[in-house]
Amino acid sequence: MVVKMTFSLDEATAERLRQASQTLRKPKSEIVRDAIQDYSERIGKLSEAERRRLLQLFDEFVPALPERTQTEVDEEIRLVREARRGGGRLSGSDGKK
Repeated sequence: MVVKMTFSLDEATAERLRQASQTLRKPKSEIVRDAIQDYSERIGKLSEAERRRLLQLFDEFVPALPERTQTEVDEEIRLVREARRGGGRLSGSDGKK
């Protein structure tokens, strides 16, 4: 089933559509269908530029992560929870409130 639609394009976009149609020897409607299909498949996915930027951030931040054992992390969490239950966090190097 084909649905006829009317929409407006700016002159630059219309010219690109005409050029694509001539170059590919396809009807403009097919170019638009292909473009919409391609665009809809990319919705919610990262662009190549976004993917590279996130990988760069990952490469910068991962080496900066502290290297602690799971036991050390668990102990820190236990101390924080204990301090919260006690009415506040420990302050100073002597461990007193």
